[in-house]
Amino acid sequence: MQSCEIFPGNHSKLPKIILTLSFIFTPMSKKAPVDILFEPIKRFINNSTTSGILLFSSATLALILSNSPWHDQFHHLWEINFGFSFNNFYIEKSLHHWINDGLMAVFFFVVGLELKREIIAGELNEPRKAMLPIACAIGGMVFPAAVYLLFNHSEYSSKGWGIPMATDIAFALGVLYLLGDKVPLTLKVFLTALAIADDLGAVLVIALFYTSDINITSLLTGSIFMGAMIISNILGVRSVLWYGILGIGGLWLAFLMSGVHATIAAVLAAFTIPANVKIDELTFVKRMENLMQKFRTARPNNVSTVTNEQLHILEEVRHLSQSALTPLQRLEHTMHPLVAFVIMPIFALSNAGITVSGDLSDHLFSPVTLGVMFGLLAGKVIGVAGVAYIFLKLKWVTMPAGLNFSHIVGAGFLAAVGFTMSLFITGLAFANPDYTLQAKLGILVASLTGSFVGYFIIRKSLKPSITKI
Repeated sequence: MQSCEIFPGNHSKLPKIILTLSFIFTPMSKKAPVDILFEPIKRFINNSTTSGILLFSSATLALILSNSPWHDQFHHLWEINFGFSFNNFYIEKSLHHWINDGLMAVFFFVVGLELKREIIAGELNEPRKAMLPIACAIGGMVFPAAVYLLFNHSEYSSKGWGIPMATDIAFALGVLYLLGDKVPLTLKVFLTALAIADDLGAVLVIALFYTSDINITSLLTGSIFMGAMIISNILGVRSVLWYGILGIGGLWLAFLMSGVHATIAAVLAAFTIPANVKIDELTFVKRMENLMQKFRTARPNNVSTVTNEQLHILEEVRHLSQSALTPLQRLEHTMHPLVAFVIMPIFALSNAGITVSGDLSDHLFSPVTLGVMFGLLAGKVIGVAGVAYIFLKLKWVTMPAGLNFSHIVGAGFLAAVGFTMSLFITGLAFANPDYTLQAKLGILVASLTGSFVGYFIIRKSLKPSITKI
């Protein structure tokens, strides 16, 4: 019988061919090719400065497009209307409104999760630790508003007093993290607590002062859904999907129709998310060790798939891990990349665009621009550093370990980076496009100036031997 040769010709090459194919199809390490490909992207995303860089890039792109030959098309893009209907209910808004009322509600939801976590177990849970950053946050809101009102006395322009009150936590911390591990941990903690307390103040300002006519029926409907979410928490419901249905389909939609800004619903919804675990740490460790022992002694099948016994053990491990993690932290961890790398850049792209026509000095030296600019730069620094100085002098608080007053002043300038929240409040405060343009111009100038000055003050305050980046 004639033999069939798969590799005819020189048989001495066969081992080489097999070796080559084995090299191609067998990975050199345990990492899959797709993991090797995306590992640099993961490192980039996990870098603390990345979200700030992306946000700044989006704002820069918006400015370029707004002053390009395509500026009309760029601005008209955000005015495209669309909506949805259900039976006799119909709602329609522009793309710009959907971003500010919809996507930014997700941003505020994550802000609410962070606030609740910090109040329960973070830097705001102990009065002794929280007093200094909270006091500085209050000073950093009152003084900017007062400075703004010094420049603006008219009925319409004075509505922008809330614009310089806000601090952009992503930008501020992004600038601080450019110095890496050289910055004292206590300074990062101080600025984080300051920015979070500032966010809480901004949310209250939006709720109390930047709402339209109230629709009581819609507000009561939202309150019913809010009550249902609170009761669900008390009863021990931990399903994220359940809270999502009540929060989006009920609370957020009702607030959207009520006149109270929809982002407030997102913060309220975040505070209803459970922040407790089903099992404590000791029980988790004991049960996990037991499951690991079971998995270790389970008979393997020596192939890439697991046996039914191993599969059941791994499922128990997954459920046990979920029980040891609070829904609040799980949601915050899951949604943070979405907010940092999708929602905030889209918001910056749709809101930071300024088409400067005519004489730039007319806009740059207008009362609104000057009020916002000096409100952020002077008001924030005076409010943060001034309040800190008074509290320290009166010995109501003590300086956190590793900090000096130069750090506090630098943090005051970083707090002047009001980008995201300030732009958001601008959209609520002004209907006049000239005022909106001037406010955005003041925000951009102050944010850039504050970030550079704050960076160099903190960098100089570090020991000479470690100031090199």
